Amino acid sequence: MLRERLGKDLLIFDGAMGTQLQEAGLKAGEIPEVYNIEHPEIIIDIHSRYLQSGANFITTNTFGCNPLKMADSGYCYCDLLKAAVKNARIARDKVNPNAYIALDIGPIGQLLEPLGTLTFDEAYEMIASQILIVKDQVDVVLLETMTDLYEVKAAILAVKENSDLPVFVTMTFEQNKRTLTGTDPLTFVNVVEGLGVDALGVNCSLGPNELKPIIDEILEVSSIPVMIQPNAGLPCLHNGQTCYEVTSDEYALAMIDYMQRGVSIVGGCCGTTPDFIAELKKRAPQNVTSRDVKRLTRVSSQNQTVTFEGQVVVCGERLNPTGKKKLKAALKEERYDECVVEGIKQQQAGADVLDVNVGLPGIDEPATMVKVMKLLQEVINLPLQIDSSSPEAIEKACRYYNGKPLINSVNGKDEVMEAIFPIVKKYGGVVIGLTLEDGIPLYAHERLAIAKKIIDKASEYGIAKEDIIIDCLTLTASAQQKEVQETLKALTLVKEELGVHTVLGVSNVSFGLPNRPLLNRTFLALAMQSGLDLPIINPLDQELMGTIDAYNVLYHFDKDSSRYISKQSQVTTLAPLTTSSFTLEDMIIHGLKDEVQAKTKELLQEREAMDVINNVIIPALNRVGKDYETNKIFLPQLIQSAETTKKAFEVVKSTFRVDSQSKGPIMMCTVEGDIHDIGKNIVKVVLESYGYQVIDLGKDVKVEKVVEAYHKYQPKMIGLSALMTTTVVNMKKTIEALHKVNCQCPIWVGGAVLTQEIADEIGADYYSEDAMASVTLLNHIFDERGE
Repeated sequence: MLRERLGKDLLIFDGAMGTQLQEAGLKAGEIPEVYNIEHPEIIIDIHSRYLQSGANFITTNTFGCNPLKMADSGYCYCDLLKAAVKNARIARDKVNPNAYIALDIGPIGQLLEPLGTLTFDEAYEMIASQILIVKDQVDVVLLETMTDLYEVKAAILAVKENSDLPVFVTMTFEQNKRTLTGTDPLTFVNVVEGLGVDALGVNCSLGPNELKPIIDEILEVSSIPVMIQPNAGLPCLHNGQTCYEVTSDEYALAMIDYMQRGVSIVGGCCGTTPDFIAELKKRAPQNVTSRDVKRLTRVSSQNQTVTFEGQVVVCGERLNPTGKKKLKAALKEERYDECVVEGIKQQQAGADVLDVNVGLPGIDEPATMVKVMKLLQEVINLPLQIDSSSPEAIEKACRYYNGKPLINSVNGKDEVMEAIFPIVKKYGGVVIGLTLEDGIPLYAHERLAIAKKIIDKASEYGIAKEDIIIDCLTLTASAQQKEVQETLKALTLVKEELGVHTVLGVSNVSFGLPNRPLLNRTFLALAMQSGLDLPIINPLDQELMGTIDAYNVLYHFDKDSSRYISKQSQVTTLAPLTTSSFTLEDMIIHGLKDEVQAKTKELLQEREAMDVINNVIIPALNRVGKDYETNKIFLPQLIQSAETTKKAFEVVKSTFRVDSQSKGPIMMCTVEGDIHDIGKNIVKVVLESYGYQVIDLGKDVKVEKVVEAYHKYQPKMIGLSALMTTTVVNMKKTIEALHKVNCQCPIWVGGAVLTQEIADEIGADYYSEDAMASVTLLNHIFDERGE
């Protein structure tokens, strides 16, 4: 069994398929998967040579074999998929019957909502259809070169719900240690390990040396087998061909260190060949170096992870309608924008996690929970706590949550645990256990016994105690004054005897008494001293938050008091904030696209249109851009801000007598032979948010079509995009063709395989590495022209 070997035997994957196909005659723009039917002998030969080199796995030639990418191939993706697996099986039977066949599944090619239009369910169905066709003919599913954690989750569920195949997942990271959509290595590991994959790691994008910081972080936090498949170094261009300069010997030497530190599955990506795999085989140890990884309690959003270790984690309580008339009304009237505003306020006030509870009579709780959760995740980086007494609502929210959720809650009743624990296990969440059964026990030792029961029962479902947080339950001092101390005692007992983290709803203690804030912050201080890790509080109460800051200083959690000094030296009173009190600048920064048009119209009654553009919209965008460049926000928030700005611009432009205020036109396309347009689409959206008129020619655009469009539109800038190494040559041909017709406008290029050196080699005027770099470049060029 493959699973029995994982983490014990050093296993070797094959190398690049594309490199070998190019050597065999694959031309730029041709679809590799078509070779499964039209040239099966070439595919079989490539698989055979990798097996002869010592590979334990061969990867099917199906990286893009999904309905979307194969729509223009001339073949049904089902037939291409079957042919690919057949070719792999022929090669295996001929060379090494003990080798494993990995079904290769790459990115679908479209961004999932809210970044794109593809839904989670559509992505799931697409991948599930691939699994169902060949699941009995392969040994493992490899989800590789993934950039979107949400797509990864859909794919993992599609595999696990439609087969019992092992799942390996590798994401591709950029040099800033983030994926395209902003996921860092820690978050990636935390989420996919929770979802129950069999191995995880990194592939593509960079060479083995450049990937070191990313691999180091993955090795530090992953408690399951780690796999790596780097490129053969960084790409360069020689004689019109994309090349990789790292030799097989250099590659193997660089990989030895990783294998000695516990990487248990190795292989190659772009630029690697059977020679690379042969060198890996020759130098690889037989057994895996053991790793001692301490598992910690962690919850995640798509691009931010909160670790419960050496700090008090604040959960914002203000998205729970209990006792909140305005929030109840907003939920019943489906004014979800008020929930988003409340979430933003809590994030700004310093919350680490946000509680989300929509349990009200008369509403569809599962649907409402998912709706509110998705809207929050569009604009907020914080992990969310899914708070419900409905197993159906919890199940649905966990399925569509992008990250590793905190789930509130279970209690000591067997029927409740039996309903909730399977959900926690399946979706890899952290669950809160309430120390009650038919009622709240009065004494600490009784609550300890229920906590132990919850932990023991969870272990039967394969849920580790690191994924459990115990709520010792806050009683009201007005009604049960003596029992308040029992809660504090229970906190200490749970921490010391069970070794798990603890949570309390702090404000319950003061219910029915005057000057509630005084009681709340005093109880909070006592509870933290007794072992409280996760207070559920109002983060807009600055005195409560200040108590936590002071506690972290006095208990040496806040080293050098740096956080305390940063926050307490600039404390100001937080005024109540509503949607109407957001300025237009606030709305752009936070991506509140549903309210921005009304606010823009309101502002235009007081100020001139160009004043609004130059002194409100552009400064707001510049701040968003700076936050993106410094990793304060990530692609989801950048896109939301861009879409919000576009709506504001539409209102402003409607006041112009002549539509001549936009900059441009700018012409963009993905070059011939390349069907990937995610990066180009992102650049387009962001440029449009800055007021540029963008003419999008689409993807796989032939050279002559670009020249024809240049004559037709007379653009002031031309942007060319390429993701595949094989299509860089077409980018060069496009530039050459434009120069032949005396194209005078600057040409800038971008894409995953592009570098400044390659841009220079192919004759481009400029290179930009992402959307914000493109904005900076174009702003500079247009400013120099005085436009």
